[in-house]
Amino acid sequence: MAFIDEAKFFVKAGDGGNGCVSFRREKYVPKGGPDGGDGGDGGSLIIEASSRLSSLLDFRYKSHFIAQNGTPGKGKKMYGRKGEDFLLAVPLGSVLKDAESGEVLCELLADGERFLAAQGGQGGKGNVHFATAQNRAPRIATKGSPGEERWLKIELKLIADAGLIGLPNAGKSTLLSRLSAANPKVAPYPFTTVEPQLGVLQFDDFGSCIIADIPGLIEGASEGAGLGHKFLRHIERTRVLLHIIDASTPEEQPLQEYRVLANELRNYKEELLGRHRLAVLNKIDLLEEEGRLPELLALFRREEGVTPLAISALTGKGLAGLKQALAEMLVDDEEHEHGT
Repeated sequence: MAFIDEAKFFVKAGDGGNGCVSFRREKYVPKGGPDGGDGGDGGSLIIEASSRLSSLLDFRYKSHFIAQNGTPGKGKKMYGRKGEDFLLAVPLGSVLKDAESGEVLCELLADGERFLAAQGGQGGKGNVHFATAQNRAPRIATKGSPGEERWLKIELKLIADAGLIGLPNAGKSTLLSRLSAANPKVAPYPFTTVEPQLGVLQFDDFGSCIIADIPGLIEGASEGAGLGHKFLRHIERTRVLLHIIDASTPEEQPLQEYRVLANELRNYKEELLGRHRLAVLNKIDLLEEEGRLPELLALFRREEGVTPLAISALTGKGLAGLKQALAEMLVDDEEHEHGT
C-alpha cells in the first residue's frame, strides 16, 4: 500500500435553503397572513483527526468533499431541515494549509481534534418575518446564503517516538525489521526505501515505542536534493533521533556521514539538533580489521555532543544495548517534558 503524505483537495459547505413565501388559507380570512418558514442552514465541513488512519491514501481516490445543503422553508411556518455536516477523517499529525496562500490553518495532533474547514450557509428568511403594519401580506423571502468553499493542502508529519535517519544503504530498513514486526523492503542498492515505514518496538519492561524509518537523506536534502527532502518534515515530531551510520566504509568516512546528516538537520530546522540523538554505527560485522571498531568509537566520542553505539542489524549484535539506550533516552525525554 502506498504511503501518501501530502494532498490537495476541495471542500464546500452546504448552501442554506431558501425562505418561503406563503399565506394562511383559512375560511373567512382573506389571503390570511404570511406563514412562510425559514430555510435550513447548510451543513458545515469539519476535519477530524483519527488514530485509525496512518496515511492520506483516501485523498488519492477523492479530492472533492461537499456537505449537504439545507432544505427550503415551507408554508405553515415550517422550517427547512438543516443540512448534515460532513466529517472528514485525517491521520494524527496532519497539517492543513490554505492551498493559495500557503498559510498554515491548523495542526491536528490529538485523536478527535477538529477543525472547521468550511462554514455552512445560513438559511433564508420566510415572509413571516417581513409583515409590517403597512405591509400585512409581504411577498418577500430571502435566499439561503452559499456555504464556504476553498482548496486546502494537507501534509502529514508522522508522530513517532524514535526516527531512524541515515544515508542510503546505511541499514535502516534492516534495523527496523529487527527491532519491530515491520517488514520493509530491503535490497543492496541505494534508495530501496522510498517512503517512510513505521514499526512498533516492544520493550521488556518499558512498554512500547513507535519507530519511523525516514527514507535516505543525502547531502543537500534540506535544499531539495534527492528523496530525503520530501520526508524531512517527518523528523520534526520524533522525540529521539537515531543516526544510522555505515561503519564498514573506509577511514573517517563514517564520521563524515554523521556530519552530513547533522548539517542537513541544522539547515532544515536547527532545534532538531537539541533532540536526544544517538550515533548508531551499523554493519560492524563487515569490519575486517580488529582494531577498527575501537578507533571509530573513539573518533565519534571526540565529536561534541555525540554518543556512539556499535551494532550489526544483520547479526543482531549490540541490539540489546541499543534497545536499552533507546528506552533510557525516551524516559529522560518524558521526565524533561514533564519537568521532573
